[in-house]
Order: sequence, then structure tokens, then C-alpha cells
Amino acid sequence: MDNVSIAGAKIYYTIPGINYPVTQTVVNAWIAMIIIVGVCIWLTRGLKVHATTKRQTVAEMAVQMAQNLVRGSMGEGWDDFVPFIAAILSMSVVSSFMSLTGAYSPTNDLNTFLAWSIVVFVLITYYKIKTKGFGGYLKSFTEPIFVMTPMNIISEIATPVSMALRHFANIVSGYVIGLLLYAALGAVSKAVLFWLPGSLSAIPILQIGIPAVLNVYFTCFSGCVQPYIFCMLTMQFVASAASDE
Repeated sequence: MDNVSIAGAKIYYTIPGINYPVTQTVVNAWIAMIIIVGVCIWLTRGLKVHATTKRQTVAEMAVQMAQNLVRGSMGEGWDDFVPFIAAILSMSVVSSFMSLTGAYSPTNDLNTFLAWSIVVFVLITYYKIKTKGFGGYLKSFTEPIFVMTPMNIISEIATPVSMALRHFANIVSGYVIGLLLYAALGAVSKAVLFWLPGSLSAIPILQIGIPAVLNVYFTCFSGCVQPYIFCMLTMQFVASAASDE
């Protein structure tokens, strides 16, 4: 990657011999995946029948939490779905927390959530066809009456789009709130501390430390809560599709 260009908030890397530009979202998403795989390999090294190390205990707790989440939301018989849900949760959390290091978070890009939502949409469609058959799936668009077909098609497409926009908007809103608070603290600092002598009055003292703490809070909150909501919606839609509701 010898050439780098910036377009808007994204950084594009040009790889020699490849005409397609690679965005910073893609690069950092791969970094997040490498981190997750590395942690998984480290936690699962030298597994025993009974946990004898803290690493194995943590690994077993993580697996059990993912299993309980899936079983509690989708019921028994969905254990094969656990890796998928765990992957989305871990990827979203790690990507969001990357912003604390100053790196560009893949979750700041709507394309990330659109890609995840497309995968979810494919899963929903697969289970609907598996349950109803292809003919029954097409027939469902005409229910309860034929004139509802366009609305049903729009509703089907709107499911992944709304999931992506919901997740993206909530994470970005935390970022926007952080910027607004940073600007507000600067204005308050000038209004309150104008009496300080000399150039000290021009120093935005309230902007020191407080925005960083708030940024950590919003990043941790959004990075943990929003992927949980996304996964809950995913499990709800898939389970509903498989139960022919």
C-alpha cells in the first residue's frame, strides 16, 4: 500500500496492481478480526476436560454466556447459531473500542452494518423458504390480500435496512453528542473563566479531561448495548422465520 488518499472521513489505500481502493474501514475491520482470532487462540490453548487455568475458565464463561443468550432468545436447538451471534457481538465491541486508541472504528461506517444486515436478511430468507417452501415464501407476499404485495415487499427489504440504520445511528449519536459537549464545554470555559489574568482566560480548561471521560462512557455504552440489541433483533427475526409465524 504505497498510496494513501483521504475522501471525506474515510482514508483510501491504493494497492499496487489492484485498481480497487481499499478503505480504512476494511483495513481496521481485518485488524479487529485478527485481534479476536488471536484472543480466541490464546484462550483456548491447552484445553483440559476440567478447567485448570484462568484462561480456560474465561473461555468457558464466554461460550456459556453466548449459549444462554441464544437459548434464552431462540429456544433449544439453536446452538449452531451461537458462533454467528458471538462473532457479531465480539466484532462490534472490538471495533467500537478501537476508537479509544485513536484508530478509525469500522462501526463508524454504515457499510459495516449494511453488510451484517445483508447476512441477516439472507438467513431470514433461508429459514422462511426452508419452513414454507419457495412457493409458500412467494405466496406470503400476497397475504392477507393481493393488493398488499408491494407493501410486503417493501417491508421485507426494510428489515435489514432498519437494523443497519438503527445500529449505525445510535453509535454515531454518541460521537456527535461527544463533539457537542466538547464545544459546549469550551464556550462555558470562556464564559466562566474570563476573569483569569492574561492568556489563562483563553485556555479552555473545562475541555481538558472531561470530554475524554465522556467519550469513554459513550464508546463503552454504545459498543456494548447496540450490538446486543442488533443480535437480539437478529435472533428474533430468524426464530420467527423458522417458526412460520
